[in-house]
Amino acid sequence: MADVTDPQIAEAYQDVRSDKSETNWVLIDYESDRSDKLKVAATGSGGLTELREHLDDSKASYAYVRITYSNDKESQREKFILVTWIGSGCKVMRKAKISVHAADVKTVLRVYSIEVPAREKDDLKEDPIIIRLRKAGGASYDGV
Repeated sequence: MADVTDPQIAEAYQDVRSDKSETNWVLIDYESDRSDKLKVAATGSGGLTELREHLDDSKASYAYVRITYSNDKESQREKFILVTWIGSGCKVMRKAKISVHAADVKTVLRVYSIEVPAREKDDLKEDPIIIRLRKAGGASYDGV
């Protein structure tokens, strides 16, 4: 089991969800290579582009991101995604625990539209994710 009891994780989650905050992502990492305790590693307001700069190829991490996009010329939507990052240099034992630990993370980062598994930073390009969000959102008036 992953230890997600650090109150800063829940606080950062609420900050990303808040309409009054500019924070639109939080990155959660393990305290150390051998620890199953998770902690907030970084937060920011620069979206997926900024988040990608904080991802470490040697680690497994989780991120919660608010994405704002125009569904059509009349409306804007905000949706949330859960990212499970497994870097190319992540150790085998850490990779093996990710599926079990992801369930624990989801008890804190509860509300999201889609889950995005990422192994390369290019997996977190905004345009393909917005297309997935539009498809998951149901009503689409622009043919996507």
